[in-house]
Amino acid sequence: MTPGTPLEALLTGGLTPLGERAAPSGIAKLPVNGPLHLSKTGFAGDHQGDLKHHGGPEKAVHHYPLDHYGCWQGEIGPHPLLDQPGAFGENLSTFGLVEADVAIGDVFRLGSALLEVSQGRQPCWKLNARFDHPAMARQVQETGRTGWYYRVLEEGLVAPGDSLIPLELMCHGWTIRRIWHFLYVDPLNREALSAIAGLGSLSESWRKLAAKRLATLEVEGWEKRLTGEAF
Repeated sequence: MTPGTPLEALLTGGLTPLGERAAPSGIAKLPVNGPLHLSKTGFAGDHQGDLKHHGGPEKAVHHYPLDHYGCWQGEIGPHPLLDQPGAFGENLSTFGLVEADVAIGDVFRLGSALLEVSQGRQPCWKLNARFDHPAMARQVQETGRTGWYYRVLEEGLVAPGDSLIPLELMCHGWTIRRIWHFLYVDPLNREALSAIAGLGSLSESWRKLAAKRLATLEVEGWEKRLTGEAF
């Protein structure tokens, strides 16, 4: 990790109809040219259509690595969304930080705001509609190229030319990639679930998810989230 990782783009989006059902969504984000206020719930001018599953203090800012775009082009073929940042509904686009580099609880200065890594992204059916590709959400989950979220510890101004400056990097080893492994690859590992459930900097919803799996020794269903059949 470099001392500072510059933003390739700072992006926000309004609500627009998505897919055949015309569901209101803020996934179509575009780069901004000037500074934005970042509050505890996100950037000024940024919107989410489903506040039950998106946004809120634990998912105030979404970061997706531009590093992954070449992999996606190789796997799903050329796609106009992959020609510029914003394909995955991200607010922050960078090169040089991926899921294996970033740990739960890592703290970064961005502009005058202070961010803390809170959880990875759980992909949903809206990525299928966004890419017009019925298995996109599933492929994002299976590859672990999910991106991640931040909570906002200190509100402030963020500009497109700012860099993410690491201030506190956790040494516990619970990277976004490692969390992903125990959510989706080895999902009933009791030792890992116990550790995840007790990880204080992890979002409450993911700690509860790990605790429920540990108590029931059952994995929750993913199909409804990935396909949208229940939404």
